[in-house]
Amino acid sequence: MPTYDEVTADLRQAYEQSAGRRDESDLQEWKLELRQRFADMLRREGRQTLLEIGAGPGKFGLFFKEQELDVVCTDLSPEMVRLCQQKGLTAHVMDFLHLDFPDASFDAVFALNCLLHAPKAELPAVLTEIRRLLRPGGLFYMGVYGGSNFEGIRTNDDHEPKRFFALYTHEGVQEIVSAQFELVSFDVIPMQKNADGSPANYHFQSMILRRPA
Repeated sequence: MPTYDEVTADLRQAYEQSAGRRDESDLQEWKLELRQRFADMLRREGRQTLLEIGAGPGKFGLFFKEQELDVVCTDLSPEMVRLCQQKGLTAHVMDFLHLDFPDASFDAVFALNCLLHAPKAELPAVLTEIRRLLRPGGLFYMGVYGGSNFEGIRTNDDHEPKRFFALYTHEGVQEIVSAQFELVSFDVIPMQKNADGSPANYHFQSMILRRPA
């Protein structure tokens, strides 16, 4: 099984090469609904500061900034970070285990389709790092693909180098996150097709979590 450093190096290269394509692509409607739901919750609770990890080209970060949140973005890829900064976002090159911010820096953390790249042995440490950055009572949105157990390289991946994925059953991922966070909500969105049009055998797991006060 690849080490965390090996996974990180390959992911950085893969996303560097796909940055422009991702910046130009449209977001699916269900992703727009999920981010709006989280933004509405942050507004109701009076939250002001948000960290997005795995921010990609900054489409979600820009949305949250337009919701009048104080947003900071991080990503493995320098090119992704450049695209974030081009949109007027504060952005830094950082990986999951080295988020260089003081304890309790943020009211909220947003992570969509990035933590599925953390090796299973490392996910508890990644969640500990995220919890460290949240203020007590702060909210954490975590969205990943899953529904079955898998860990490794997806041979049909359209990125080069091919990316590492770690997927969990619905029960398995809830058990892991509940060790460190209160589970506010857990929703499953069935996926119909893969990017190549073939039938999908996975779902999207949408979680809103809270750091215990």
